[in-house]
Formats: sequence, C-alpha cells, structure tokens
Amino acid sequence: MHSIKLVAIAGLASLFASQAFAEDTMGTMTMMKGGQVTAIMPDGHMGTMMPDAKMSAEMMKMAKPIKHCMMIITDAKGKAYMIDTSSKKAQAECEKMAM
Repeated sequence: MHSIKLVAIAGLASLFASQAFAEDTMGTMTMMKGGQVTAIMPDGHMGTMMPDAKMSAEMMKMAKPIKHCMMIITDAKGKAYMIDTSSKKAQAECEKMAM
C-alpha cells in the first residue's frame, strides 16, 4: 500500500516536471495589455511598464503602428536581432509561429 502511494506521487511529480520543462523550451505567447510598454535591449533582456496617461500620450507621439508580424531572435551570446519578415514566406512563418 505504501509503495503504491509512492509510485503515484512520483508519477504526478514527473508529469508536472515534464510540463514545466516543455513550457520552458517552447515559450509562451501572450498579448500585451492596453497601454503596456515593452522594451527589448540589444543584449536580449526585456522590461515592461504601464505608464501614466501623460507619459503614454508622449510616447504615442513617437509611436508608429506595426504593419506586419515581427520576430526577434537571440544568438548564443544573448544578443538580440530583429528578423526581416517583409517577404511573403517570412510573414507566413511568423504568423504560423504566433498562432
């Protein structure tokens, strides 16, 4: 009886661990909240903030709408690069990834 409980607990632990590792390797896609600002640095780290109305209005004066899907990739050293997704093939790949 004791061994059955141990096997069941070990099975549950491995199930949750495998899901955690899968999420870590695949990443998750999330939507930004309305008014949220995201900054991506050349070394790949990111930050977000929710500016107040005045700061948001100032930022919107500098903003341009995104016209198509965009992709960012980091190299082995962590440096971030923006991928040119202007071709139809690249757009299709980008949109497939974002689904």
